[in-house]
Amino acid sequence: MADTTLKQEKGLYKVLDKGFIKLIEFMGGDQRAVDSARVSFGSVSKGEVQDRKLIEYLLANAHFSPFEHSVFQFHVKCPIFVARQWMRHRIASYNEISARYTEVSDEFYYPEAFRVQDRINRQGSVRSGALDQEKMLAAYDKAIKASYAAYQELLEAGAAREMARMVLPVAQYTQFHWTINARSLLNFIDLRADAHAQYEIRRYADAIQEIFREKMPWTWEAYAKLHEKKPA
Repeated sequence: MADTTLKQEKGLYKVLDKGFIKLIEFMGGDQRAVDSARVSFGSVSKGEVQDRKLIEYLLANAHFSPFEHSVFQFHVKCPIFVARQWMRHRIASYNEISARYTEVSDEFYYPEAFRVQDRINRQGSVRSGALDQEKMLAAYDKAIKASYAAYQELLEAGAAREMARMVLPVAQYTQFHWTINARSLLNFIDLRADAHAQYEIRRYADAIQEIFREKMPWTWEAYAKLHEKKPA
């Protein structure tokens, strides 16, 4: 489940070397999901014990629509390659900072260590002591600095921001606002906190789990219980 090493300051979770995620708005909650489910029968809350059992029943039987009435809005700062995976989750709303309107700052992701290709999970990677980390980091750093220097050179020569940005790598940090309902957020967690997801986006999913747990504890407990029952 969630990574307990995450650093939080006033609701802002620091992720990776320069990234973060922060909840900026929240509407609804566990009770909203309960009330939205019971309205189908013209009913109301029957107390915490029964309401929690209802949430467990809804999740276990794939009755997900009541959870769409609870909504989270986040401010996210992450590398572009993470954002591009993130935005495949389409049942949500996004507004991202534009490098057409603003000049890009010198902020790029530097990994703690390079990983090798996983031979079993072909799209993934694993840690290895066989890599020359110092050599790889030097090559990486050289490329990052060269790309940003080229970007600045193009701007100074008169190139439009929308064209100068083309030389920048996907390691560049971006920021966006993300609005998503609880149903879709659980789907995001299910996929991006999974061991098969890329390490960098998993770190953000870890933080999101903590935020979800705080705002919708009944739903999170029911989800976690159900998740533990799934076959490996």
